[in-house]
Amino acid sequence: MTTSMPAIFFGHGNPMNALQHNQWTDGWNNLGNTLPRPRAILCISAHWYLPATLVTAMDTPRTIHDFGGFPRELYQVKYPARGDLELARRVQELLAPLPVGLDNEWGLDHGTWSVLVHVYPVADVPVVQLSIDETQPPAFHFDVGKRLAPLRDEGILIVGSGNLVHNLHTYAWGMHTPEPYDWTVRFESVAKELMATGKVEPLIDYETLGRDALLAIPTPDHYLPLLYVLGARRAEDPVTFPIQGVDGGSISMLAVSIG
Repeated sequence: MTTSMPAIFFGHGNPMNALQHNQWTDGWNNLGNTLPRPRAILCISAHWYLPATLVTAMDTPRTIHDFGGFPRELYQVKYPARGDLELARRVQELLAPLPVGLDNEWGLDHGTWSVLVHVYPVADVPVVQLSIDETQPPAFHFDVGKRLAPLRDEGILIVGSGNLVHNLHTYAWGMHTPEPYDWTVRFESVAKELMATGKVEPLIDYETLGRDALLAIPTPDHYLPLLYVLGARRAEDPVTFPIQGVDGGSISMLAVSIG
């Protein structure tokens, strides 16, 4: 009998986390050591954000270095996980009649591999990415998560990778580690309480949560992966926060585990 998998949202933060060992990457590694072994991973990354719903369908997805200005060694990181065409087609089936294209060009962007190099460092679990359709409202993304929930009973680990709070305009780029901004702390606290109590509607309509939400989510790309994970939740699933912390004052590294 296949073990039902959790669904997990990772705050992935700076791509340099791929090379570093800190409180967040240690937490990612610990999760990899304690989670049930998945048959494959379906990842929704903030960095595949375009006007379509696509799923990667290649045998060997390439490692995409979708950033600039970082040290040479970061561009040398490869994450050679296999793809899973069967999973890609199963995603199409679950989301029908929504058109889902099979993509052979993208691969694994840093929202996926910068976390997975710590969770599954041997890269021995197949990985498929699902794009985020930038033309659709938050409720659409939550609904897609609901429709993908059966994958959890098929040995698939559903992963969302973004950041609950992601404001680069206010991020402290210096070497010091500032205290989190007050609005970062307030919004994260409100969001955690809503998740813990199963009150998802305000999180879907996050702009109704006021100024703190608008500062925390100036663009939706890093927030929307959370809605896929929340959509995959069953009524009886506990919600836990295995990794916490804020980087640079305005990047929440919160991880949310469902189930």
